Amino acid sequence: MIAGVCAGIAGYFGVDPLLVRIGFVIAAAAGGFGILAYVACMVLMPAEAGSGTIRPRRAGRAAIEVGVGAGLLLLSLLLTLRALGFWFFSDAVVWPLVLVAAGGALIWRQSAAAVGESSETAEVSREEPAAGGGAKEPRRTLISRTGLGVALVIAAGIVFLQATGSLSAARNVLLAVLVVAVGLGVIFAPWIARLVRSLSAERSERIRSQERAEMAAHLHDSVLQTLALMQKRADDPREVAALARRQERELRSWLSGRESGASGLGAALEAAADEIEQAHGVPIEVVTVGEVPLDQSVEALVAATREAMLNAVKFGGGSPVDVYAEATPERLEVFVRDRGPGFDPAAVSPDRRGVRESIIGRMERHGGHAAVRAAEGGGTEVELRLER
Repeated sequence: MIAGVCAGIAGYFGVDPLLVRIGFVIAAAAGGFGILAYVACMVLMPAEAGSGTIRPRRAGRAAIEVGVGAGLLLLSLLLTLRALGFWFFSDAVVWPLVLVAAGGALIWRQSAAAVGESSETAEVSREEPAAGGGAKEPRRTLISRTGLGVALVIAAGIVFLQATGSLSAARNVLLAVLVVAVGLGVIFAPWIARLVRSLSAERSERIRSQERAEMAAHLHDSVLQTLALMQKRADDPREVAALARRQERELRSWLSGRESGASGLGAALEAAADEIEQAHGVPIEVVTVGEVPLDQSVEALVAATREAMLNAVKFGGGSPVDVYAEATPERLEVFVRDRGPGFDPAAVSPDRRGVRESIIGRMERHGGHAAVRAAEGGGTEVELRLER
């Protein structure tokens, strides 16, 4: 009824909350141990969603509270046992155990939080982060709290050695270990350094060998095969030019690190250009700056661009078609230009719906904008813009 501790314990074990409350009252009346246990449980127990009894805590604050709560809980138990006459619970035992409990609880809590955060990151890595989501704590903060737990455990050992009068002997042992470590380091340092350099050189050579093998395999499967086809079709200049352009586009994608099957704006535009180029034999040059994954609006942009490329190929008088796409955090822009006789959208009859619906209407339905205008120096330019 104070902080929801008894109700939480009862709900977890499936018992009546009244029985748990009676147990805490009896423990509180018998020396105050119930009050300390209640406070410790209030600190350690997680809050239920929507209960309104305990405010959710940040992971870092909860980790510190776990360490402090574990130390205080063990301290109350040890002091109670010492008050009851257990002689071996002296200060030489109580305080080291309290420090070990606090440091160990802090280390284990941080380790569990790190594992949970890693699994959560793996689960949501394929999804967009929700607006207003909680930011993760910096790595240096996690390391500092883990270091605090380690320091508490080391301090527990020092306190115990000091209380038992064994600190000087432990200091001598530590000094001897340090001297031996320095001596071994001086002896084996050249061999270790040579081994590290050898491993680094071997790794670099293996990486270069793998890269050469990968490049040779790719050139064999793509460029050499295309050259062989061009030799067989040397009597058809149009087919040879189409093969060369297709191979150039594929090689540019490979050199830029963009896979041909990638589901992005650049890959989709290149696939559409390659399809239209193979069907009509008109060269289409695609240049993409930036990349964005495909979604419904981006797919609509690709479809409108494809229609613009198709119109440029059909009515551009066989002139090459240039496509320039740029993806920025603010907007997506695509320009399709040909050097043909030009195009006047107002002169198109109402029953022709290619430009009106497939380009302009499609962009407007997805919150974008399309414009068709005469290009400088002749030809037609189609501008497609989609705000992100």
